[in-house]
Amino acid sequence: MGQSPIPAEPQKKKLMRMSKLFIVTVGVTLLGAGSACALDAAPRPQPITPALAAPVIKYSSVREALRNGMRNYNAGDKVGAVQALEYAAGQGHTLALWKLGRMYADGDGVEHDNLKAFEYFSKLADQHADESPDSPNAAVVSSAFVALGTYFLDGIRGTYVAANPSRAFEMFKYAATYFSDSNAQYNLARLYLEGTGVEKNPRQAARWLNLAAEKGHSPSQAVLGHLLLNGQGVMRQRAKGLMWLTLAREAAADTPKDKWITALYEEAFAAADESDRKLALALLEQYIQSRH
Repeated sequence: MGQSPIPAEPQKKKLMRMSKLFIVTVGVTLLGAGSACALDAAPRPQPITPALAAPVIKYSSVREALRNGMRNYNAGDKVGAVQALEYAAGQGHTLALWKLGRMYADGDGVEHDNLKAFEYFSKLADQHADESPDSPNAAVVSSAFVALGTYFLDGIRGTYVAANPSRAFEMFKYAATYFSDSNAQYNLARLYLEGTGVEKNPRQAARWLNLAAEKGHSPSQAVLGHLLLNGQGVMRQRAKGLMWLTLAREAAADTPKDKWITALYEEAFAAADESDRKLALALLEQYIQSRH
């Protein structure tokens, strides 16, 4: 066999360098882009009927309560933040409901409480499901549906929230179609891949992954790349799979939760032959140019 005209390591560095340049210059725009075309319509999920605690302190207006809540939060006064945000949330303020849901979900300044988080996200989803996808509030409403879908997958132990994969599918599909949420599209694809809450369908999974991948969602890029490499649900395209994995690897943070992306990329690059690597580089160049 003749010697490769381009050694593997320089090829690898060039792929990563190009993907890094693309992500730095274009990635933020992709992630903040408008909604993609939905594959099909999803019915609005039925209300969940949460129960929230009554606020303790009264404010002259919802806006004042939200402003005080966020000021207290940024100053490190999480107790004061919760009191003010609860007032705004009690009036149905979108951002207040979402912020309280995230605080309880993450144990951020409050005791970790998945049920409380679930109830705040539920009220947000119930009251604002018809929010325009172009509204400034669309992102947080969509995020609430994704959070609810995640809770329904496994349920919340010791509470009335039982595992309900079909309900999770409904939540993800609504956010994926109506809001074109990339996180929802990724989660929906995973359900199709695993046959959880819906009949297993790798082809549908690949279609949803592609929508999210085109918007710069790195986990979707990684899984789509893996599917293309193996021809699972799609025609096998090793070079294109390597291209998507290269983009995913560069966009992923160097944190434990993203190690699986790095592992998939390293495995794919090592298994690729010279022609696949060269074609992946050419496809990456085309992809970057098409986004300018």
